[in-house]
Amino acid sequence: MSQAATLSAASRPRPARRSNLGDTLFAGACHAAGALVLLLLGGIIVELFLGGLPAFRAFGLPFLWSTEWDPVTEVFGAGVSVYGTVVTAVLAILLAVPVAFGVAFFLTELAPPWMRRPVGTAVELLAAVPSIIYGMWGFFVIAPIMAQYVQPTLIDSIGELPLVGVLFQGPPFGTGILTAALILAIMILPFIAAAMRDVFEQVPLVFKESAYGLGCTTWEVMRGVVLPYTRISVAGGIMLGLGRALGETMAVTFVIGNANRISTTLFGPGNTIASVVALGSGESEMGSLKLSALLGLGFILFVLSFIVLATSRWLLRSRLKA
Repeated sequence: MSQAATLSAASRPRPARRSNLGDTLFAGACHAAGALVLLLLGGIIVELFLGGLPAFRAFGLPFLWSTEWDPVTEVFGAGVSVYGTVVTAVLAILLAVPVAFGVAFFLTELAPPWMRRPVGTAVELLAAVPSIIYGMWGFFVIAPIMAQYVQPTLIDSIGELPLVGVLFQGPPFGTGILTAALILAIMILPFIAAAMRDVFEQVPLVFKESAYGLGCTTWEVMRGVVLPYTRISVAGGIMLGLGRALGETMAVTFVIGNANRISTTLFGPGNTIASVVALGSGESEMGSLKLSALLGLGFILFVLSFIVLATSRWLLRSRLKA
């Protein structure tokens, strides 16, 4: 390049550098939003712990498994509500997972392309129904059906069996732990089904085509290729549904019976942490030991839900990284 060309290029005016003020402000706003979420999360858990601290001090560690809840004598224990929360959530998972797997299997492997979107949207719309609607529907529709048809049938069949029969005995009132678990299963079904469907679609097509080329059936491809490839993510989706079931309030409050005792039968009444807090918070005075016990229950529920959801996120992230 000649000296004249070099001087001409050097003398050209350079375009002004764009101001990055907008990018800086946007990045700062994003960081502030993330920090705000962490602050809110930390503030909630600290407030629950401090509010429940008087109950933890008064009853000590036995507060976690004590089954007594007597507002008159101010003796409180979390054992019944923790038991009801865990049992209803686990039963809901046992009822929802097979149906969710069937829905995801149908949408990814069996349904024609024109049907997948409408059916998938219909399943996901179940998550948009308010929980109080599920509770009213469960109390006025499902509970009478359970009392008239389902529970008597289970009592006459499974209730006569040894060992497991004790779980299906007792008067068929319609409400109870099993009914609450059934309502929860319907509520968490769209979450688990959507997670399974998404991870099933992530399986490389060449893996499935290779299995079909070897003569495998659709079920053999699902069992031998899809499920082994997505097992971690499927477990994460199930844990996500479990976390949703642990914290449900209004739907469970309508149908569980709200009795402070541990029932040996699935037809018996019980309560959960969320239902106890919902029913008892309006009758608790500020600074009372009962309010402190309710806040302590909230802290226990927060810890349980956090552990479950953190586990699900870890399982899902491990598959995404792989």
